[in-house]
Amino acid sequence: MKTYKLESLIYYSKLSLDKEHILKDSTSDIQAKLDEYAQKGYRLVSTDATDFGFAVYFYLYFEKDVPGA
Repeated sequence: MKTYKLESLIYYSKLSLDKEHILKDSTSDIQAKLDEYAQKGYRLVSTDATDFGFAVYFYLYFEKDVPGA
């Protein structure tokens, strides 16, 4: 049996000459979430991203085997 977790991260666009500011801001946060879930025995199985207005939503889907289930 498996257990699943969803992690959602939201980043807002800002006035900037740097068109990659969301990428730069999100990279360290997403890596931290990957490390956090890996420490708990989860593995990343899927990702998704969408934009709405001035925000970008990142979805990280994790799964972990439940021993003895």
